Amino acid sequence: MPDFNDLTLLPFCVGLTLLGLIGSWAAWRRRGLASGVRGVAWSLLPVSLYLTGLLELIWDVVKSVSSWITHLIFSPTVWAGVALFGVSVVLYVVSGLAKGRGGNREKAPKPQSATRPASDAIGELTASGPAPATAGGPAKTPKPAKAPKAAKGQESSEFDEIEDILKRHGIN
Repeated sequence: MPDFNDLTLLPFCVGLTLLGLIGSWAAWRRRGLASGVRGVAWSLLPVSLYLTGLLELIWDVVKSVSSWITHLIFSPTVWAGVALFGVSVVLYVVSGLAKGRGGNREKAPKPQSATRPASDAIGELTASGPAPATAGGPAKTPKPAKAPKAAKGQESSEFDEIEDILKRHGIN
């Protein structure tokens, strides 16, 4: 690739700016003031990039990227790096999925066991009165009457499955 050359880029940038200004004047005549001013703004960019030194920086970036791409195609070492990058991305995504599903949780404390001393048995009175209800076990509530079966067997079985799932999770 050719090197950056200040002497050839200055006339090139000035030429681009002059062409842009001519196009901006034409746009102003056809489409109005806003379009012409926008054209002038774009037209001044080549000379401003040259004068600030950013044009040389952009040239170096383009040159480096193109060099990297040509080395990427023919270098097994670079392909190994690309493969490792892909593996790291996959592992990062998998870790996010595992965290979302609770793979990194600490064990939650178990609820208090359902076994109680004989003096606290349900229905038995103690000196202080009836046994208090505990938060550890589910409260015994009367079961509601079952709804009549639907006309279609499939809908009925789906509702039965949903009821079973809700009961397993303690939702009545």
